[in-house]
Amino acid sequence: MPMTKPFVFLLCFGFAGFSGRAQVRAPKYANEFLSVGVGARALGMANTGVALTNDVTAAYWNPAGLGGLPNRYEVALMHNELFAGGAQYDYAGFATRLDSVSHLALSVVRFGTDNIANTLNLFDANGAIDYGRIQFFSVADYAFFVSYARRMPWLAGLRLGGSVKVIHRNVGSFATGWGFGFDLGAQLERGRWKFGLVARDVTGTFTVFSINTDQLYQTYLQTGNALTETSTEVALPRLVAGAGRQFTFGKKVGLLAALDLDLTFDGKRNAPIRTNLLSVDPRAGLELDYKRLVFLRAGAGKVQQVKDFDGSTRTTVQPDFGLGVRFGLPGISVKQFTIDYALTNLGNQSGTLYSNVFSVKAGF
Repeated sequence: MPMTKPFVFLLCFGFAGFSGRAQVRAPKYANEFLSVGVGARALGMANTGVALTNDVTAAYWNPAGLGGLPNRYEVALMHNELFAGGAQYDYAGFATRLDSVSHLALSVVRFGTDNIANTLNLFDANGAIDYGRIQFFSVADYAFFVSYARRMPWLAGLRLGGSVKVIHRNVGSFATGWGFGFDLGAQLERGRWKFGLVARDVTGTFTVFSINTDQLYQTYLQTGNALTETSTEVALPRLVAGAGRQFTFGKKVGLLAALDLDLTFDGKRNAPIRTNLLSVDPRAGLELDYKRLVFLRAGAGKVQQVKDFDGSTRTTVQPDFGLGVRFGLPGISVKQFTIDYALTNLGNQSGTLYSNVFSVKAGF
């Protein structure tokens, strides 16, 4: 039955971490879908959002940034297609001011691939191919955030915040997972300087998977693998520190420069600074604006060592670019409406396949 082999292979590969006895694992890149980023503004600046973001998307980048929300209400939407449209990454967020010093936000992120053919039952009882037996399913990761931020009256320019997040992951009807964790953040403004620090997965984000062994038993029996009903995965804590500075040229032109450092503690990663304990991934971004209405953005990050077929290594840097426009829609009581676009390589390290990201934001 050669037509079923690719699907059987994918199932075995995807559930390889579940084989054997149920166990707690802390692999590199656990819940890595939450490292993609939200909002075309930050993505166009190489994900430098920890110190700068003070709108509804701050619930993702640094919940403390919600304390600088410029409007009573804000909503934002983003859509992005990865791997030449093979996967979709979507975001929606809502934020509101509770009182003069505190803010609340609700957000959801989805990263998924839909319409995957399930060919496990492609052959009928007589061994004949029956295309009517093909079913389709989705593989998707979800994250739900509830975020809160507060401006601290005892230190001007200081904001503190936190997010509670619920993770849901599913592989059609074959397996589901639920996880829980939280993030803590701080931002500080001093004149033209902005500083930010966020601790993600502070105590580790635990995700418990439940596997439908009834559907997978025969497949694993054929491949000689063991199958368990549950497994637990832990995303280890990480820190992201950032700084930015605002420059002005005359009365109409401004420039915002930012630098973020992503610090991970799950072993050596492909980053410029890496040890057995700590890896540091730097990224930098620029935003040029005209009267805070039109924006031109650029950034660079993901500095990595890539090995070629001849055994030599070379250093690669991912560039990002973006545009944005902001305007008002007084006829429908919208104080600010922003459309952002980013051209960024989110799904391919070869540098030949870029993603077009669009996001919109409205302030009421």
